[in-house]
Amino acid sequence: MGRPDLPRPRRRDLSPAAPRVRMRLRRARPGDGGPTRALFHDAVHRGAALSYSPAERDAWSPSPEAPPDWEDKLLSRHTVIAEIRGLPAGFMTLGKDGYLDFAYVSPDWTGRGIGRALLQAILREARRSGLNHLSTEASLVARPFFARHGWRETARQSVIRHGVALTNFRMEIEL
Repeated sequence: MGRPDLPRPRRRDLSPAAPRVRMRLRRARPGDGGPTRALFHDAVHRGAALSYSPAERDAWSPSPEAPPDWEDKLLSRHTVIAEIRGLPAGFMTLGKDGYLDFAYVSPDWTGRGIGRALLQAILREARRSGLNHLSTEASLVARPFFARHGWRETARQSVIRHGVALTNFRMEIEL
């Protein structure tokens, strides 16, 4: 009399038969605001749909339209964009203080190593810049990714966005 087997989340088929795509990493540049904001909105609304309610996702990203300061935020940080077929498939940003602010992969490309490649590029930049400590606030979706890559959870927290509480986790890594 053991526990019945519970369904497990399924990952995309990553077998050798899965089609390989060419990914290119590059720094953010002027004009990336709109496409990265659309990717962010899609990642929140489709990619986080199993972890956050519709009200939470609407508070997190109310619109796919980029706010006026969105592109400036990307360009003022070290932002790495992963492109596939000329379109953003993911992006991460690192501040001069070692704070990793944005870490998003398109739901169409999750499970293909894009997040890992972006994180490796961010870690290289952090080391090159002389940073020895990085921190982030990871969503319920991102938390396992960061944990797999050696980040340590320091606190569970509730942040308020547009009057709605969202759960996330403060995490850090020593380089």
